[in-house]
Amino acid sequence: MFAATASLFRDTFNSPSPFTIYPFLEFNTFLSPGMVFYEPGKTSHGLPRDPFKACVVPRPIGWLSTRSPTGVDNLAPYSQFNNLTFDPPYVMFAANENSTGTRKDSVVNAETTGVFGWNVATWDLREAVNASAELLGPEVDEFEKADLEKEEAKLIGVSLVKRSPVRFECSYYTTLRLPGSSPSGSTNIVIGRVIAVHISDSVITDGKVDIGKVQPIARCGYYEYAVIRPDAVFEMIIPGDQKNLAGLEGNAGQIKALEDKEADDAAIGGLRTDSKGQRS
Repeated sequence: MFAATASLFRDTFNSPSPFTIYPFLEFNTFLSPGMVFYEPGKTSHGLPRDPFKACVVPRPIGWLSTRSPTGVDNLAPYSQFNNLTFDPPYVMFAANENSTGTRKDSVVNAETTGVFGWNVATWDLREAVNASAELLGPEVDEFEKADLEKEEAKLIGVSLVKRSPVRFECSYYTTLRLPGSSPSGSTNIVIGRVIAVHISDSVITDGKVDIGKVQPIARCGYYEYAVIRPDAVFEMIIPGDQKNLAGLEGNAGQIKALEDKEADDAAIGGLRTDSKGQRS
């Protein structure tokens, strides 16, 4: 295959091989027809741009608000964000260090003050999300830079994005640092417990958060984003018993109700067994 490819390029472009025209290509790209294979940090992927983040998509955006010990509000989006569990709810965000190995303000503020907020990033707020992503000094208030109205959190000392329809108030739990091959490859994973949730009535339909109304944006690869619109939402119910389904849904109340019913049924069964034993 390689010989045929080289011959084609030689005849067509008067060049001995494709690598002369496209120097980013390497021979290993052609070893698995129809598939790029590489070992990160060891071998080249043979592509002009790194594909890794484009493979892990879409990623929820952690649009995080913190406040410095001196009272300066900070707002920044992170594409490594997710929930971890639901009873009680925990979330995490990962913030890569900058090129000099300095940690992000969001990490420092969360650790120092013990709290942080999360604001859902939506299609309508996309320009403000992008504006708040600029790497600025700790003295800069990104709410003001992005022209965003603030709303003070109810339980913690941070500002929230008033126009964001879903927001969390979080208490800091811990930080896990993963070392990188370069300063900017090192990341700090911050975990926090969600202690308060704000949901606008405007995005609730039939008692459920209507993701089609929220229209959250998510990070993809490179500089690309995606948005969830109403026609992109579908439902599938996983086969299994009700308790497992409740866990998958994150319904702590239903799990408790099912456990109470099981305990009641077991107690009733025990009484029946005792009653039969006494009659015999």
